[in-house]
Amino acid sequence: LVGREPAELDIDIAALSEVRFAEQGSLREDGAGYTLFWSGKNKDERRLSGVGFMIKTSIARKLQNLPVGHSDRIMSLRLPIQDNKFATVLSVYAPTLQAETGVKEAFYRDLHNLPHQVDSKHKLPILGDFNARVGRDFELWKGVLGRHGIGNCNDNGRLLLEFCSEHQLVITNTLFQQKDRFKATW
Repeated sequence: LVGREPAELDIDIAALSEVRFAEQGSLREDGAGYTLFWSGKNKDERRLSGVGFMIKTSIARKLQNLPVGHSDRIMSLRLPIQDNKFATVLSVYAPTLQAETGVKEAFYRDLHNLPHQVDSKHKLPILGDFNARVGRDFELWKGVLGRHGIGNCNDNGRLLLEFCSEHQLVITNTLFQQKDRFKATW
């Protein structure tokens, strides 16, 4: 069922949040032509998070390295681009605004370590759900935030903006003008 959506949209690789499967693993959906890779909590823990990648099986078979689960909230995939250059794609699912401060701090501590492991010549797209509102203050966050943010920044948005600023990353969905209904999910 999950493989049908990316197939209909002809998506090669999709980052998934709230996968909720236990531990780490993969599952090939032959009918849809996709392979799901996931990283979640232990079997005996309550599973409200989990991340993953849904990858066309034809691409998954050619991967030199399989996706790596760093936690139930962060997974990485190293993709060759060309001429010995790579993209390390992260699939993330940040704690919600109501989560305990310690849980948020642990997530960002884990996330902060990953950009340092990626060669600066390589690309680092981060996909997923940050459960954040970054607002519109593009002048304050030059180079991080574009002119097309929405709403007011919340605490999770501040954490995301600080992370992006520290690692020289751009929140790309604020760079393009689009209808407000496409800028946020509920």
